[in-house]
Amino acid sequence: MAKSAMIHARTETELKKEVEAIFSALGLSTTAALNLFFHQVKMRRGLPFAVEIPNEETLKTFSDSDAGKGLVESKSAKDMFRKLGI
Repeated sequence: MAKSAMIHARTETELKKEVEAIFSALGLSTTAALNLFFHQVKMRRGLPFAVEIPNEETLKTFSDSDAGKGLVESKSAKDMFRKLGI
């Protein structure tokens, strides 16, 4: 099917740069990524991911991780599992 419909949208400059860098690392153009998203929405008849408002514990965890608090570094998967007691 011919691709002739245009989508015009505005977004934050920095967000666009960061996302396009991710697309590039995945070998995708912005157009290809948007088409992939649209196809997934069509196939699932909804968004292809959960959209939720995080609870207070999750928000605190995000904040702490962004600040580098409570992080545990591991040298390998084996080291991580040992630290987790698994």
